Amino acid sequence: MLKYHIKDINLAEKGKLRIEWAEMDMPVLRMIRERFKKEQPLKGARISACLHVTTETANLVITLKEGGAEVALCASNPLSTQDDVAAALVKFYKIPVFAIKGEDKETYYKHIHQALEIKPHITMDDGADLISTLHKDKREILNKVLGGTEETTTGVIRLRAMAEDGALKYPVIAVNDAYTKHLFDNRYGTGQSTIDGILRATNRLLAGSVFVVCGYGWCGRGVAMRARGMGARVVVTEIDPLKALEAVMDGFDVMPLIEAAKIGDIFVTVTGNINVISERVFLRMKDGAIVANTGHFNVEIDIESLNKLSKSKRVIRDFVEEYTFSDGRRIYLLAEGRLVNLSAAEGHPAAVMDMSFANQALSAEYIFKKGKNLDKKVYSVPEDIDKEIARLKLSTMGIKIDKLTKEQFKYLHSWQEGT
Repeated sequence: MLKYHIKDINLAEKGKLRIEWAEMDMPVLRMIRERFKKEQPLKGARISACLHVTTETANLVITLKEGGAEVALCASNPLSTQDDVAAALVKFYKIPVFAIKGEDKETYYKHIHQALEIKPHITMDDGADLISTLHKDKREILNKVLGGTEETTTGVIRLRAMAEDGALKYPVIAVNDAYTKHLFDNRYGTGQSTIDGILRATNRLLAGSVFVVCGYGWCGRGVAMRARGMGARVVVTEIDPLKALEAVMDGFDVMPLIEAAKIGDIFVTVTGNINVISERVFLRMKDGAIVANTGHFNVEIDIESLNKLSKSKRVIRDFVEEYTFSDGRRIYLLAEGRLVNLSAAEGHPAAVMDMSFANQALSAEYIFKKGKNLDKKVYSVPEDIDKEIARLKLSTMGIKIDKLTKEQFKYLHSWQEGT
């Protein structure tokens, strides 16, 4: 009997239609699915996946199952689950799902444990919570794991720290580091979906506002670019001089966050670090400032300090909490400080996730074939996989590119020829 824990199985029909809608914008994953169905490269593999339960993720796990794998799925964020999608995966695709939008922390980790009950050969993570839980609480099944994949910058940072400490007990492929992932998913996906989440939650006009982006990595670049496109005056805050210089050269204002606090209308954290917006920043914000996070975990905004500073709070709109200070100033926190793009909106567009999840699928195939021969460390996605995904994406777009001539190839691979 299929095990699962979801909100309502009766939502399945709606979820199935939405999964089909997303699939239309995921031609690369569809091509991989067709090959997987014929070749069955994952036959016999057990895969535990801790990912955002969205329409795009649904198409990934369906692809893995078509490739012969047994898959169990849980949520990588308590607020990102699309309950109708979870229901559809259970009812129509017979995939065990353990995820409910709005689940509490205890349920969240219970679901991770349930996804691990299949004793996986491969883990798929989005933030490394499943891997860390496996290493802490399920060590007796670690010897069955061939390897894993990690989707996010935050997760890769955690896993590299584990590897440096000698704590990582199996190899992990950093899907986030693939060019076809971070150059597109992080920049264009996070950029568009973050703005989408803020607008859905607040219905505020961005044009003419001061929009503060905390962090100028690939995700921060995307958010800043899209906010500027909506007519906002964008201010970037950074700790890295190289990224700060790049933001200046890209035409953005750059200043310390403590200065930006006094002028900002909307603040978005996207750093992967804790307490970026802290008590001292809150104290300098103007009345009506909106604060959101699009980094993986809900630690970038110091919510404990926000509660301490406030005399009252209330939910004024879906995903909008109003915190009122003793001097009458109001600060608005979006989506409880969790990922605003997935909590208040639907996450990245399918066309972007097409490449990210193509990386996941092909990396899983790679691990199942070669995991036994890999060291216990974090690997980049093999270059041939990255380029193959780019090639497939271009072909689905009807775009052709040039090839080197024999003469050009020889020139590039020779040291004898000069000017």
